[in-house]
Amino acid sequence: MNRQTYCNYVEQQLSQLAYRIEVRSKLNILDLNIHSENFYTHLFNKLFKWDLSNLNLTAPNAEAIDLIDNLQKILIQVSSTASKTKVESALEKDLKKYTGYSFKFISISKDAGGLRDKVYKNPNQLNFDPKTDIYDVPSILRTYTSLDIESQKEIFNHIKLEFQSEIEPIKTETNLANIINILGQHSWDEDDTDIEVTPYDIEKKIDHNDLSDTKDIIDDYKIHYHRLNAIYKTFDLQGKNKSLSVLGAIRGIYIKNKGALQGDELFFEIISCVEKTIQNSANYTTIPQDELSLCVNILVVDTFIRCKIFKNPERYKLNVTS
Repeated sequence: MNRQTYCNYVEQQLSQLAYRIEVRSKLNILDLNIHSENFYTHLFNKLFKWDLSNLNLTAPNAEAIDLIDNLQKILIQVSSTASKTKVESALEKDLKKYTGYSFKFISISKDAGGLRDKVYKNPNQLNFDPKTDIYDVPSILRTYTSLDIESQKEIFNHIKLEFQSEIEPIKTETNLANIINILGQHSWDEDDTDIEVTPYDIEKKIDHNDLSDTKDIIDDYKIHYHRLNAIYKTFDLQGKNKSLSVLGAIRGIYIKNKGALQGDELFFEIISCVEKTIQNSANYTTIPQDELSLCVNILVVDTFIRCKIFKNPERYKLNVTS
């Protein structure tokens, strides 16, 4: 679901920012604190439809107040410190000219849950309810998760731009990765292969598809056809459509690219796409790149032999376990 994707990403970025602010504050490196004022200005405007601006732009070092919305009469202090003393210190400043304004407190690095049940001195009689007017990362995320999907998407895109980071794709399991995990455990020494036997004249198919450059790859790995056939039979014992889905995935890559590419270029693109699919699979057990390339070459050449990819001049059609 997009909603889950958006929420996970926003949670990750806000939590990471909070952690970095806390660590850097201990080292007296405060640049993130300053940039966070502007970040939270725009975030809260999008989150609550306010019109906040950074008061430090017009009144540098303004006491107690960092952000202000004069239209909706809102004052906000942004702080990496979350304590009753910090909140009261802001409320006790000379804020008489802001009579009728609401005061809100944003803790940008620490959990402020323990501050919401306390009673605060409020000599300027600003509108301030600790239960609803004290924000931290958890409370911001609760508000975000309750938004409609369009509003979530807008804020998600804003945060993605702010942090200059693309969202990581959600990895899923694939049978391509499963079969590679199996192939990676086998020895593919040519001395261990049976006598080369191919099910039809593969040379005709190579010539028919103009595979002059990839002919050597096909010749090198076609000798493993019968061994891979046996592996597929064992693989299919794990469940229905296991080997069929592997061949179907590779065929899908072929179909997707055959309109724009042909011949050797298409063959190499299939190999590249299969590798990427495997590397992006949640169930892929990492092996050295050269071993992965070996296994993928064996897999793609086998798919070629089974006539699942590239045109066959004599219209042979082999079953996966023929």
